[in-house]
Amino acid sequence: MKITLGVIGKCKPKSPEAEIISRYQERLKWELKIKEKDNSTQQTEAKFLSSCISPNSKVVVMDERGKNMTSPELAKLVENWMQQGCSEICFLIGGAEGHLEETRQQADLILSFGKLTLPHILMRAVLVEQIYRIETIINNHPYHKY
Repeated sequence: MKITLGVIGKCKPKSPEAEIISRYQERLKWELKIKEKDNSTQQTEAKFLSSCISPNSKVVVMDERGKNMTSPELAKLVENWMQQGCSEICFLIGGAEGHLEETRQQADLILSFGKLTLPHILMRAVLVEQIYRIETIINNHPYHKY
């Protein structure tokens, strides 16, 4: 599985969040690519996020108004996508103003990690951990405790 994160806001290389992201990225057997852009206008951000989406990939838009799922539920969804021939998923994290409707319309899933507002860099670290957790659930690895 190939995972792309299209994110608004850059992560400082030696920040605590970058260290967390790096640790999970090293553990992942799946390929993880992060594409990032500085904050700008919503329209510019939407164009950048759209450019992160590869043809035939599933698109997950991270949005506080999205669907709340447990880790096992999300893993099951990803596993179903894989069984249907999906080999790439693109997760999109918007800027401070959120996503435009045109970005949400590209989504196969609009996903929320809760109603809390998190800093974009911290959200990225949480998302990378969840991607690792999804991989371990699908592979019956004991990392995730049921």
